[in-house]
Amino acid sequence: MKKKINSDLTLFYNFLFPYRSNRQSKKKNFITIGIGGNIGNVIKRFNKLFKALDSDSRFSIVQTSPILQNPPFGYLEQDDFFNAVIVLKTDLGAFEALREFQRYENRFKRKRSFQDAPRTLDIDIIFFNNEKINTPDLVIPHKGYKDRESVQIPLKFLTR
Repeated sequence: MKKKINSDLTLFYNFLFPYRSNRQSKKKNFITIGIGGNIGNVIKRFNKLFKALDSDSRFSIVQTSPILQNPPFGYLEQDDFFNAVIVLKTDLGAFEALREFQRYENRFKRKRSFQDAPRTLDIDIIFFNNEKINTPDLVIPHKGYKDRESVQIPLKFLTR
């Protein structure tokens, strides 16, 4: 199902987006990731990522948002993006989780050609518990998340 928000924004709903788990997890860390992409069948790729994360014992999926289709920013000569957020629980630390998400990006054929380039899958850590981290490799909360509709709109669908 899809629901038009305005002329530029559309929400897509399927059996995994949005999703809310009724399973309890004893993992200690809450991590919110933003996912995005605009090459190929992104919604199908998001569903495959969900299933991969769900079968990865290091993560427990807590909930997901609907998928937002929105125009690109930065480099504008490319297709619309699809974005969603996923809340997970994990016992991994923030830097370990970052490495694992980069492995997932590679598994889904992510290429880093230039900033804001088209991509198959982008995974950003938006929040890690309530921690603040500011290093060259990782900034949490994610830099610019407050200014991006692609993050703010999906976040509005999450409950805690």
